[in-house]
Amino acid sequence: MTVVVWITDGSWPACVDAARAHTADGADVVLLHVTGHDVPGVAHGAYAGLLGRGHPERDPGTRLESLADASARELLRAAAERLGRPCRSVERTGRTGHEVVAAAEGAALLVLARDGDRGRPGPKSLGPAARFVVDHAPCPVLLVWPEPVPGASPPH
Repeated sequence: MTVVVWITDGSWPACVDAARAHTADGADVVLLHVTGHDVPGVAHGAYAGLLGRGHPERDPGTRLESLADASARELLRAAAERLGRPCRSVERTGRTGHEVVAAAEGAALLVLARDGDRGRPGPKSLGPAARFVVDHAPCPVLLVWPEPVPGASPPH
């Protein structure tokens, strides 16, 4: 049984805790981090178009890619430590929702956290990436709150 746990900056502890609580000790746990290509791509484009073709060593997009890679490695390291059992780490780059869905192909479970408005329950508690993943996941999804569930009462 493969369980994919989507690791993001603000919600990874809740996802790791949910995976630990809801999966068997022998499960094949994959910690997944996806780095969007949009920010480094914009920096590459701005530099090439406006600031200085011919000096690739000054391209800020390269530095942003390096920082993103280091951040992803640190998040995955911290998540593996918190999980406290054997796991694999996978880093992907691209359109976030699409990469998560592709990584979950063949998995028995995908664990992710709400990434939208965390102040109240409802559809807006899912941001665009999580909404895409929930709508297109090729396996069952465990959707968790990254912090305690807001106290709003359900609609009547």
